[in-house]
Amino acid sequence: MYGPRRTLTKIRGQYHMKKHYRVLPPVRLPVEGGHVGIIGCGNFSYCNVAHYLLKNYGRVMRGCMDIDVERAASLYEKYGLRYYTDDHDRIINDPSIDLYYIASNHATHAEYAVAALEAGKCVHIEKPHVVTVEQLRRLCRTIQNTGRKVNLGFLRPRSPMGQMIRRYLDAESGPAMFNWFIGGHEIPPDNWYFKEEEGGRVLGNLCHWTDFVYQMVPPEKRFPITIIPTRWEKSDCDIAVTYVFADGTISAITFSAKGHIFEGVSERFTAQKGNTLICLDDFRRLTIDVLERKRVVSPRFRDHGHEGNIKRSYQMVRPMEGGFDGWSLENIWETGELFLKTKDALERNDKIIVTAYDPSKLNEASLAAS
Repeated sequence: MYGPRRTLTKIRGQYHMKKHYRVLPPVRLPVEGGHVGIIGCGNFSYCNVAHYLLKNYGRVMRGCMDIDVERAASLYEKYGLRYYTDDHDRIINDPSIDLYYIASNHATHAEYAVAALEAGKCVHIEKPHVVTVEQLRRLCRTIQNTGRKVNLGFLRPRSPMGQMIRRYLDAESGPAMFNWFIGGHEIPPDNWYFKEEEGGRVLGNLCHWTDFVYQMVPPEKRFPITIIPTRWEKSDCDIAVTYVFADGTISAITFSAKGHIFEGVSERFTAQKGNTLICLDDFRRLTIDVLERKRVVSPRFRDHGHEGNIKRSYQMVRPMEGGFDGWSLENIWETGELFLKTKDALERNDKIIVTAYDPSKLNEASLAAS
């Protein structure tokens, strides 16, 4: 499914998450070298961030930090970093680091990102980049004030199949119909995802797909967006959400988490716009019908876009492949507000209307009134 090398890394990632030390490993000397920092050393950083950085750029990683120092030590040992720590001030204030990949628990993403931006660094923030409107406001104001580059961990629209879908949709005129069905893996009720401060599964999972439909509608045709929730007892799983965009595009996202799925998450996307009909099956098979013409894409390995997105972030500081200027302030705000308002709509069980970004939204008073 992922290829032998990455599959082996994923297996090792499970051992990484359970690893314990009698004595923590010593830091190698000298510690010079590298310019990338990793904040949050869980499974995602181990199997994706560090894996793809080493694969594509060699030993560019300098330091890693996690509040669980054993996770940091394990990643340090496996990938040959210069040091590890559980002190976020140490890594953020390291003058040799110019880029941070932030993949800690959700509530801390924006906090670490703001600190890094204020220190003059560029940041890659895994999803979700914020968990409250207050964090969104503070993050966007810091980006505006520092002028530093930011990339977000929303990768599906920029995956090879996501880019192909967008090209075909953009070639058609008029509104579209989108439908996402996601079979999510069951999470125990005591998992950290469900802590109040972490935002639950809407912010932790559903944001991937809210961002996808946001990206697939042309910017000038998105707003206002009406969010219409459908739920029973729970507000963050076994739910459906419908979005009505300004141009008449309708998107429905259904998120089911009723049991265990062997592969973790299973997802299916269908779309129609003009004469184009699209079916995407779990990023393994893409079928595009345009009248009598049919195109089928079935890659050897499933590719959600992890590698490409990690490389894009690296290009913010080392533009060897044309460079990447990061996300615009408007997009960072709009995709964040969309998933935050989706959470609100599901909790209130009532529809909410979202408007486009304007600078006044960065003011605390305007947010309180919205």
